[in-house]
Amino acid sequence: MKRPWNVWLLSLSLAFIPTVAWSEATEESSPQEKPEITVVEDNELLPDLTGEEYDYLATLMKADQLYQAGKKDSAIALYQKVKPPFPSQTNNSSRQAYTDVSDLPPDGKVYWRYGEAEFNPKLKSKTLAPLALLVEKHPSFMPGHLRYAEALVYFDQTEAGIEHLESAVSRYPQQLTLVEALLPLYEENEQWLNASLTARQFALLNAEHSKADYYSTLADQHLETYERNLRISLRENAFASIITGALGFALTGSLAGPLSAIETTALLLQGESAVGDRISNRLEENLPLLEDEEVKEYVTEIGKTVTQYSGRDSFDYEFHIIMDENLNAFALPGGKVFINAGAILKTESEAELAGLIAHEIAHAVLSHGFQLVTEGNVLANVSQFVPYGGTAANLIVLNYSRKMERQADALGTRLLASSKYAADGVYNLMVALEKEYQDQSRPPVWLSTHPNTKERVENIKTQILENGYDRYRYEGIARHLQIQEKTAELLAEYQAQEGDENSED
Repeated sequence: MKRPWNVWLLSLSLAFIPTVAWSEATEESSPQEKPEITVVEDNELLPDLTGEEYDYLATLMKADQLYQAGKKDSAIALYQKVKPPFPSQTNNSSRQAYTDVSDLPPDGKVYWRYGEAEFNPKLKSKTLAPLALLVEKHPSFMPGHLRYAEALVYFDQTEAGIEHLESAVSRYPQQLTLVEALLPLYEENEQWLNASLTARQFALLNAEHSKADYYSTLADQHLETYERNLRISLRENAFASIITGALGFALTGSLAGPLSAIETTALLLQGESAVGDRISNRLEENLPLLEDEEVKEYVTEIGKTVTQYSGRDSFDYEFHIIMDENLNAFALPGGKVFINAGAILKTESEAELAGLIAHEIAHAVLSHGFQLVTEGNVLANVSQFVPYGGTAANLIVLNYSRKMERQADALGTRLLASSKYAADGVYNLMVALEKEYQDQSRPPVWLSTHPNTKERVENIKTQILENGYDRYRYEGIARHLQIQEKTAELLAEYQAQEGDENSED
């Protein structure tokens, strides 16, 4: 057999999937009392496992059983055995924010002395240069970011000031002073959607903060203002040229279908959920979806576990599985999430899959897809909507910005940490994928379309450390292995059927 370790591990999961945990009695039982290992048919769609990987998953499986049985201390000891603590961070990798000038090193104090001097229109470079060096070399000093943005605005570089604060908020989402500086700039420049996203991100990432409810309400107000202005603009045909140009690609036979300018305008007038519903309906009609109830229920259960902490209860969340072996996932406006079967096959645990789903849900919660639509990218950004096929070139991809990815990483990690799962699910997935595909020119679509992987991995690790998120909780190994095996069988059957049909043609 090509995959002996996988076969034995899956058999082990079948033996221990009941909620009865691995107890001391089990550990002390004689060899004759251990569960019989059954032979499981091999499947080429499932990855090979080394002996080390087998031991890793088997230990996590045992820890899961202890965890579910309420024996948390014993479970944590096993989790820690195979998941050692993150190494302590030093230098700039330790991004604990501070505000006291006395904590700055000597060079930082020099930069600050020049930067905090009274603004003079004739001394632009002498003001901006030291502040730029300050925020570059000492990014954890929060007053530096505030002063630099203030200086940029003073010297008529408002957009640059906004961009700098956006970057700072992305790196330090818990810092209210940065949010308080950024929101007025958005409001003054009528960037209502950005204002809504920033306020909502703060509220969700800092749910225990005394102002969390205030910023959640503010986010709703700004989103309402944005949608009201959008409706006015649409009625006045202000976006007519954008819509006309963007729909030029929507030829008959594409997944989106030929939407007219009137249809698109009507959708946007109804809001993001209507946009997501329309696109989702078209995708469901045209994509090869996995229909097995057990697998669908598994993914939906994971999704619902995560979405209960999302703060967007008005969304009608749905979860669909595409019959494709490549690792990819995307979320449409309004909470319609699609994952490839390959996402199930290439994740090692329920927690990893939950992390991937949480990341996509975060995009929906933060209205990233709707933002792409209303900024003129329209349906082209929801996959390029090329006719869907079985090759990697025809996968659906959303072209999120770097800022959007950082925001989704942060919120997705927060959502995962708020649930029952280990908080490092998506971190472990990204580390494993980067290691596996580092020497290949074509990494998984989900990873290749999300740039700066090393930086993002470090950001997630920092977030987990600084917030004390729990990495030693339920991983969900046993059930995931069973669903993997069933998914692989269903996908193999589908591919064989497709191959037969193509050969007949």
